[in-house]
Amino acid sequence: MIKCGKRFWSWLCFDGDNLSLQGGWGYVSLFAMSDISCPICTVDDVVTHADKYECMTCGHEWAREVLEDDDAEEVRVVKDAYGNVLENGDVVQMVKDLKLKGTSKVLKSGMKSKPIRIVDGDHEIDCKMDGLSIALKAQFVKKVQS
Repeated sequence: MIKCGKRFWSWLCFDGDNLSLQGGWGYVSLFAMSDISCPICTVDDVVTHADKYECMTCGHEWAREVLEDDDAEEVRVVKDAYGNVLENGDVVQMVKDLKLKGTSKVLKSGMKSKPIRIVDGDHEIDCKMDGLSIALKAQFVKKVQS
């Protein structure tokens, strides 16, 4: 939440999607009416608080349901330039010359790496080439069969 302006005891906040009011009585969404309807009066005039929902028609309040993941992490599939699946410990080879920004070095086509590590982010591969630790996009490498 971003603090946009202050008036007396409350702040008017805009987080890019919702306009909200935060003050001594807590966080209330002003313009973010939800698709949730009240279980008592079935009206969809519901305000979302930080920890509960509140019906503006009948005043009924109920706990906000938090969706929990099944603790199953998604397995990230990273593929090289030719569609081969890359895993931790694979050795890759450059398919294109790439200039390293901030240095005068160039990673030449055909240069092999030490065993790689798959990481999060848009540069999926973390490896060592030519004595440098670098992060690469998978589209510039191919898997070497060892």
